[in-house]
Amino acid sequence: MKKVIFIIALVTVTMGKAQDLNDIFVSGVADAERFANAYLSPVSEGAIYSISNGWYNTADAKPLGGFEISIVGNITGFKNKDDKKAFLLDPSDYENLDFVENPGQAQMVATGLGDIEGVEVYVEGENGFFREEFELPSGLASEDFNFIPSGYVQASVGLIKGLEVKARFLPKIKFDDDAKIGLFGAGLQYDFTKMLPADKLLPVAISAVIGYTKLDGEYDFSDSSLINGSDQRIDASFKTWNFSAVVSTKNIPVINFYGGIGYITGKSDIDLLGTYEAQGAFFTETVKDPFTVSKNANGVSANLGTKIKLGFFRLNAEYNISEFSTLTFGVNFGFR
Repeated sequence: MKKVIFIIALVTVTMGKAQDLNDIFVSGVADAERFANAYLSPVSEGAIYSISNGWYNTADAKPLGGFEISIVGNITGFKNKDDKKAFLLDPSDYENLDFVENPGQAQMVATGLGDIEGVEVYVEGENGFFREEFELPSGLASEDFNFIPSGYVQASVGLIKGLEVKARFLPKIKFDDDAKIGLFGAGLQYDFTKMLPADKLLPVAISAVIGYTKLDGEYDFSDSSLINGSDQRIDASFKTWNFSAVVSTKNIPVINFYGGIGYITGKSDIDLLGTYEAQGAFFTETVKDPFTVSKNANGVSANLGTKIKLGFFRLNAEYNISEFSTLTFGVNFGFR
């Protein structure tokens, strides 16, 4: 299934769920926009937290010329977040959408993270000549996925005393000829303990880290749309900031431990683009670029991790506790 293929990459998860909204578009732009906001917001929020992590694996900044190249992966879980997996759909809030069973009564339905299946709805014209029934989309949990993944390549280089610059990158990747994603980011780390005369003797390092990440994706669903038109696609953009204070052990030959407290803030914009031609009971003209689903997310985070050093080769793993908790792991190659 296309949705299962897309779970390999973060934004394609979000866009794969967004494509499921195609059916509901027959109820009109206003109804589709209202449903899309409730359905996609939890997915977008989880994605924001996922790509915000992994900026550091120590508070000990690299010396001038020291570098590290890392392959970083994040697994952001939502298995126990029932409040993010469903929402209450009240037909009185919609212009044309109603339930086939118990019409007019509010019911819980799945978000893009949820597992409620088999919910039938319908739209019907005022004259009664037009009626279409369809099933509301379920979410990732219904396909036995209880996490949102993300990953990228990251590089860190030491500059002047205590300052380290970072960059992360995921080259533009194309899936199934109709979906593309790409990521880039930049960050700074400053080790305050490098200012102290006895820096090399201290058992710990203390740093501040700032990281910015931007992830873009596009999903063209013109060939599978129920609505006639052209260039029908979803464009998604995620922008996040991570501000953290980090402490770590140092001067231990093989293994070190680190932890941090931070603040994550981000925004996602998912644009439904293209033209949608008038047809049925609720379309009287061609609609172009119907709407955007936006989500802001922010909150405090805390993490604890460990790093094993074996010459040029290092491994690290950490657990981040926040609104959407994340397990991060990295394979690192470097010299310092």
